[in-house]
Amino acid sequence: MRIGSIELPNALFVAPMAGVTDRPFRMLCRRLGAGHAVSEMVTSKRELWDSLKTSRRADHTGEPAPIAVQIAGVDPAEMADAARHNIDRGAQIIDINMGCPAKKVCNKWAGSALMQDVPLATAIVEAVVAACGPRGVPVTLKMRSGWSAAEKNALTLARAAESAGVALVTVHGRTREQGYGGFAEYDTVAAVKAALRIPVVANGDITGPEKAREVLRVTGADALMIGRAAMGRPWIFREVSHFLSTGLHLPPPRTSEVRQWLLEHLDDHLALYGERTGVRSARKHIGWAVRGLPGGEAFRQRMNTIDAAEAQRRAVAGFFAELADTHERLPAAAAAANDELQALAA
Repeated sequence: MRIGSIELPNALFVAPMAGVTDRPFRMLCRRLGAGHAVSEMVTSKRELWDSLKTSRRADHTGEPAPIAVQIAGVDPAEMADAARHNIDRGAQIIDINMGCPAKKVCNKWAGSALMQDVPLATAIVEAVVAACGPRGVPVTLKMRSGWSAAEKNALTLARAAESAGVALVTVHGRTREQGYGGFAEYDTVAAVKAALRIPVVANGDITGPEKAREVLRVTGADALMIGRAAMGRPWIFREVSHFLSTGLHLPPPRTSEVRQWLLEHLDDHLALYGERTGVRSARKHIGWAVRGLPGGEAFRQRMNTIDAAEAQRRAVAGFFAELADTHERLPAAAAAANDELQALAA
């Protein structure tokens, strides 16, 4: 699997999700089997580049190559500047966001709103490719199937993007109108794959190994992008990878392994955000991880009252140590809770 001249270890990608796929989470997913991870979207507005929020999103300290940064905006020149700025900060791949369905993004005509204006979307792609080409940095594009059920124009935009020099296209099989509701469809992804020479990535509702195999079969995609199913279950990447290569299921991870992964993730998270912000923002990751586990809901409620980093760490360590006493491997109920978690995340 390659993006331009960059070779990836496998064809499983972590989806960029604002508020979720920060550097600590991306690094955890990479450790647990993902071959590629794209950052949370970074604004193209120059006046916001030095803000604390954007600075954290653009912090790649210790992150393994290739470093992929997603940029969002509506002005071709600003997007080109943002690409150059992030390359200067370590980006080795630039991804253009034309898939975000959030109202606060679409109301500014960014994200998936750009799919309503193919000439502008194409101009943005051309400007970013022109900025990245001299630096040897490939450009990728993430989009939806269209703005609405009546306006599915992913194929048109994908062809324009390929002609403009994009190295890879990811298609989430939902319209902006759907948000994260309903079900992803893969006919659009298959049509894009059949029409393009560059790699195409399928995204949407890939919740486990069997679904991953089925999506590859029906779309012919070159790679898969997994988002919400990795929330609280980042080991899904190694499970999918093992199944696709062997046809066999890995057993659930050992509870002691999960404990160690989550504690290391928590340490990385707190190091990035600091204690005050980090303790609060870590709660969602902890809550996703314990959902569906015995005693998980009661622990989540108790954990949400903890305001000190060391106390939070002790609580997580203690919860999983007690669980390991009765369950050598993570109970299957945790995986079964994943569908409900996705519905809540939507």
